[in-house]
Amino acid sequence: MHELMVRGLVLEAENVLTVELAGTGLPAWTPGAHVDLIVADGTVRQYSLCGDPASTTLTVAVRHEPAGRGGSDWVHRGLRPGDRVTVRGVRNHFALEDAPGHVLIAGGVGITPLLPMAEHLARAGTPWRLAYIGRSAARMPFLHRIGALGPHATIHETAVSGRPPIGALLDEHPDALVYVCGPATLIEAVRDALAARGEAGRLRAEYFQAPAGDDAAEAGAFTLRLERSNLELIVPADRSALDVVTDAGVDVLRDCEEGVCGSCETTVLAGEVEHRDHVLTAREKAANSCMMLCVSRAAGPRLVLDL
Repeated sequence: MHELMVRGLVLEAENVLTVELAGTGLPAWTPGAHVDLIVADGTVRQYSLCGDPASTTLTVAVRHEPAGRGGSDWVHRGLRPGDRVTVRGVRNHFALEDAPGHVLIAGGVGITPLLPMAEHLARAGTPWRLAYIGRSAARMPFLHRIGALGPHATIHETAVSGRPPIGALLDEHPDALVYVCGPATLIEAVRDALAARGEAGRLRAEYFQAPAGDDAAEAGAFTLRLERSNLELIVPADRSALDVVTDAGVDVLRDCEEGVCGSCETTVLAGEVEHRDHVLTAREKAANSCMMLCVSRAAGPRLVLDL
């Protein structure tokens, strides 16, 4: 946990506020990372870090969603310079991997984890491309930083010219990994385009929320062994492993409960996992070394966890 001071607030675009946080002993981070911000009611919200990893402050960007779960409303209406906030983290489930090239596709405020990636790649000199897609420029933060990246970064206002052809973006660097953050419709369009080419393994995605209609397969009961707590628990078909573990008095981080934020990631010591999250890559799921307790379950009768 870090108690930090709000050093500055900047309205970057319509309804998008950046919050600069200062303090001592700040954790190091790499592009794609996020922090947990503990809001006024004690709940936790994840926000991607969008500043410079070399900076002595941490910066997050928050779009105001009045009909959301309350985190953005608290940031926009409640925070003022000089306020103290509590931050937990850093975690990175969306890190840049070594590859012959990188194609970055951002939708709206999904630019936040991808912008530090683009700036890092521009300095590194490896092949890269950023397409920043939004309805209108007025709602798109960080246009000045995008402009400074030069011709490898392009801005697409869908109200003016529509969404750029996904296939054309993928063709620019055929061997590149493809990083996407934004609305589920954008991520699924990129996923479908890659799957049609037989290249689904190129995709790295970070969702705002679980895709609509993403119904999991029928669930069954299974046993959880919590090794460090010396507990054996039954997870019924109609309950999540996260709820059962929490009810047993074992503290596990939680937030989205949709398998998109990674807060409840837990190490698996034995047993096979039926992964239902939208955080882990196909390779990470095949490794079977961790699971998201909020949505994933046992593929067999029993799992042993490092809890």
